[in-house]
Amino acid sequence: MKLKDVGVAVGVSLFAFGLVAEAAEIFRNTGTLSGWNSINREHNGSVNEVTNVTYEGPTAIKVTQIYDPAYTGRYHSEVVRNNVYRRGDTGFYGFAFRLQADWQFQPQSYNIAQFIADFSNTGCDDYMPSSMVWISGNQLFTRVKQGSVCNQNTVTFGNLATITAGEWHKVIIQAKWASDGTGFYKLWFDGTKVLEQYNLSTTVSDDRYFQFRVGLYANGWYDNGYMQGSQASRSIWFDEIAAGTTYADADPAQW
Repeated sequence: MKLKDVGVAVGVSLFAFGLVAEAAEIFRNTGTLSGWNSINREHNGSVNEVTNVTYEGPTAIKVTQIYDPAYTGRYHSEVVRNNVYRRGDTGFYGFAFRLQADWQFQPQSYNIAQFIADFSNTGCDDYMPSSMVWISGNQLFTRVKQGSVCNQNTVTFGNLATITAGEWHKVIIQAKWASDGTGFYKLWFDGTKVLEQYNLSTTVSDDRYFQFRVGLYANGWYDNGYMQGSQASRSIWFDEIAAGTTYADADPAQW
């Protein structure tokens, strides 16, 4: 590569230069509250760094949300990393998670990871997720978002894997983020590939950057306007969260 070309790459974006020249990690977090761009704690929710329950290493992130029948807002307890993907990128995104041992499985959705961006300037949406990963019953679900911000279409992939409460599980996603039907979307659960879709639009027709968030968003409580079951306090632990350009970048077993 000519020096002039290197200068152009750096001038366009340090992030893009990292992908081209290094072909390595975008970020890595080993279960700490440091290194995030923000932490989202809504209403009575909490996000804490703990040492008593970890996937590996000394710390993990524990998130909790508490249902309040008098509250009408959303229930996010998440850590947030900015500028993780935009249309045209291809990457791997991984994390380990553990539900509390007495987790009460219900059909309502409990989101555990999402890619999201602020579209409030469009007049059609505000903060809109593209892909999300969630639990419904004891099954893992994910989705992609297609079309434009003002004309969205959602494609859902369900019953991908069975989740066991009180045990650590690992999720790794690979995505080619495209809006023209040339993308792909894959998901591994505990090292086994459970989803592989090609010739797919995987994001909306917009070039702004999306955040990557992991944590608990009890979106079923908000979307349905009530809580199913009797477990009003929900906790999940997260550890070894990463994004990069290879599977090994996002897989803590290979760090």
